[in-house]
Amino acid sequence: MRNTLSKLNAVITSCDMLTAYGLGTELCWNGLLSKKTAISKLNRFDTFPFKTDYAAIVPGLEYLKNDSLSAQMFKLLFQGKKGLIPEDSKLILATIKGEIDLLEKNILEKKDEYPKSGFNSMLEKLSVTARIKDGGMIISSACTSSSAAIAIAGAMIQNSECDSILVAACDCVSEFVFAGFSLLNALDKFPAKPFDRNRNGLTLGEGAGFILIMSESRAKKEKRKILGVIKGFGLSNDASHMLRPSLDGNGLIIAVRKALRMAEINEENINLISAHGTGTIYNDKMEMNAFSKIFENKKPVYSVKGGIGHTMGAAGLIETMIALKSLKESIIPPTVNLEDVDEEAKGWVSACERPLNGDRTVLLTNSGFGGTNAALILSLHDLDKK
Repeated sequence: MRNTLSKLNAVITSCDMLTAYGLGTELCWNGLLSKKTAISKLNRFDTFPFKTDYAAIVPGLEYLKNDSLSAQMFKLLFQGKKGLIPEDSKLILATIKGEIDLLEKNILEKKDEYPKSGFNSMLEKLSVTARIKDGGMIISSACTSSSAAIAIAGAMIQNSECDSILVAACDCVSEFVFAGFSLLNALDKFPAKPFDRNRNGLTLGEGAGFILIMSESRAKKEKRKILGVIKGFGLSNDASHMLRPSLDGNGLIIAVRKALRMAEINEENINLISAHGTGTIYNDKMEMNAFSKIFENKKPVYSVKGGIGHTMGAAGLIETMIALKSLKESIIPPTVNLEDVDEEAKGWVSACERPLNGDRTVLLTNSGFGGTNAALILSLHDLDKK
């Protein structure tokens, strides 16, 4: 397959995140390396009716106030970023539930009038907060939302539709969202343990992040530091079940192989995998099935969700930043909360940090409700590998 990305590279020039560890990639990275989870007892609302009282919450947010949780997170995230993001950038917002807490607030207060709580309203606020003129687009594709948005941004750069795109993602932990996942029996009673023999569900987390993606030519013209290159991407749907992934992993395999073909590399060129790793019985099993079919030799695999919870629509974007940090530091972060590695994950996943050797090319995977799958292949810029 001819790789036009090699002629018109989509590169990442700026990024930042807000997670339960705090504001900034460094706080999240150091939190993961410390092996201490940011998941804690939840006191935002009464959790008595639900399966668990654990979540990963961004500190300092005010629940059921005039500003939604997402709006508060974006304000913190873009504070002090004036001039960093070109005003002519295209805008993509990735989210699952958006500002659902605004609607929730008025229902709980039994008000007859409801504020704008749809995605379009959130997109308008983001455009103002990020100081971008573009009206933007919304990607809401379950837990692959932000990784799919990054893939779409890469395609837009590749096809010369634009040369600068801001991808931003955000989801919050509200009572409505918490109740929904609890009703689906998707939550572990205790903090999530990805790839653990005794895993029993995910832990919800909230977070926000942005990535500025540019054409390599514009990035160089503006003398911007290139943090990473989007080498390939693939999207698929296994069309198996509304909630549960197809356990054979075939949908994810299709997405990964699409990404490999686009990147024009072979399986052996991947030396690190940032897995979706939710901690649910089915997701982790499906991913390991897929990896074992794709790769002849075991690769280092990790998940961040034992540290920051499952940040829903923001997951892939936050994980992209951690993956780039891993490449830069040549360190594979530990899978937090992992105690007893599941038999299928032995030799792949570790509770300890490990050195990263080789070409430093990472495969990032996400899967979500409805059977959706996304795969990204990222690398450092050639100049940064030397």
